[in-house]
Amino acid sequence: MTGYYCPGCGAMRLVNALTHGHVGAAFGFNPLLFLLLPVFGYLYVRWTVLSARGRPMWSALFRPVPVYSFVGVVAVYWIVRNLPFAHALAP
Repeated sequence: MTGYYCPGCGAMRLVNALTHGHVGAAFGFNPLLFLLLPVFGYLYVRWTVLSARGRPMWSALFRPVPVYSFVGVVAVYWIVRNLPFAHALAP
């Protein structure tokens, strides 16, 4: 709508490329999300295991410093990927 790339732009293309085995292309669509996939995978597996045991989800990644750091990294990524010199970050 605005013509700017959001932090999630290219996420569906990334998933499609990964499911077809094109790892390099997947990285090119959204590098930040590609690098964060292991973290999200870890959190999902942890949530699944704890839920199966009837325990609430808890992780050190949910403390204020990591959460604010994550939000800051996403905000900086959002701004930088829309700057003229950072076309490599555009999907």
